Amino acid sequence: MRKIAVMGTGYVGLVSGTCFADTGNQVVCCDIDQNKIDSLNNGIIPIYEPGLEEVVKRNTGEGRLTFTTDIPSAVKDAEIIYIGVGTPMAENGEADLTFVRNVARTIGENLNGYKIVVNKSTVPVGTGRMVQEIIADASGGKAGFDVVSNPEFLREGSALYDTKNMERAVVGATSTHAEDIIAALHEPFTKNIVRTNLETAEMIKYASNVFLATKISYINDIANICERVGADVTKVAEGMGYDKRIGPQFLQAGIGYGGSCFPKDSRALVHIAEQAGYDFKLAKAVIETNENQKRKVVSKLQSIFPDLKGRKIAVLGLAFKPNTNDMRDAPSLEIVPELFRLGAAVEAFDPVAVPEARRHFGEMINYSTDLYETVKNADACLILTDWKDIKEMNLNAVRDSLKMPVLIDGRNCFTLGEAEEAGLIYHSIGRPDVDRYADVPK
Repeated sequence: MRKIAVMGTGYVGLVSGTCFADTGNQVVCCDIDQNKIDSLNNGIIPIYEPGLEEVVKRNTGEGRLTFTTDIPSAVKDAEIIYIGVGTPMAENGEADLTFVRNVARTIGENLNGYKIVVNKSTVPVGTGRMVQEIIADASGGKAGFDVVSNPEFLREGSALYDTKNMERAVVGATSTHAEDIIAALHEPFTKNIVRTNLETAEMIKYASNVFLATKISYINDIANICERVGADVTKVAEGMGYDKRIGPQFLQAGIGYGGSCFPKDSRALVHIAEQAGYDFKLAKAVIETNENQKRKVVSKLQSIFPDLKGRKIAVLGLAFKPNTNDMRDAPSLEIVPELFRLGAAVEAFDPVAVPEARRHFGEMINYSTDLYETVKNADACLILTDWKDIKEMNLNAVRDSLKMPVLIDGRNCFTLGEAEEAGLIYHSIGRPDVDRYADVPK
């Protein structure tokens, strides 16, 4: 059993801290946001993550997991201190390390004995050394410590599962002693431990995420070609995916990636490359493709309705992916304002992200958690997030509710045969259009 303090109660900090507690460690999760800590102490989870609330309540009830804003005391009591604070993207694409620096300084000022300080946040190469210098300076050399880079690879919407069933744990450390302790901490989750130095561990995180983003942009570029030559990208992806050298993961064509990782990490790696004097053209192309892909559903809609003024458009899905309320870099953040700018009235459905959406859109649109009410009397329907509710919706009922039987599917939730059988004008990504059943006035 280890005494662990986790700095930050977002996705990374809260999920990691909860899972460490669930394996028998004593964990305190810290944050400077008193409202967030008060909510957690009252059993209110600030993020939507399937299964997390139950595990948090079990571990708080059994005394292994606590929450506090008293960061100095948490630092002094801990053996291991995890840094899981945000590293938002600056305007130039560089990761903003303000929160990391502040935490490192606080740790140094309260160092009262040997500690292992672990960077869990996604940070540029060289951050571990920077943290080491800040702590050494702030502590005045009054106690020893080691720094470890231990990047996370969890996916929002399945973060709890991903943490408890890690494919690998990456441990880059300044000493073998610290490396052994952090490796042992992860043995309940995985036997695949990659032991390396700080810089390599930091690069593994970026290299992994940008490679996955590259697969997404690649299949979206292939989808755009498929539309021009009459091919079906879903079958192309299926044929590619059986090749073990490629695999089927991240070959789902659509309107691009979003969230807190891929957009930020892609730009951050481009910046890291530039700082090292290298022009990372491939990553730049990945970013450009993704930005262009978000606009596809609006252009497809305009191919049916050139003038959207006064049209009622139903938007299904606002979060960047299903099973989360996260809207960071969600395609909806560009698509909804564009529809509004073009004069459309927007009715939007999302099962969990409506409160978060209000922070971005205000009263620009009407919100609903009832899918069929959202599409009622709409001129067209756009799918932006492949929620289970959306993938399983009754297409006949949707057709009957719509004023015009127009469905623009940005996530390829349905087969062409299903859309044709339902009598829809159906435009998707990288596949032939289905539009033989209705005559839509322009």
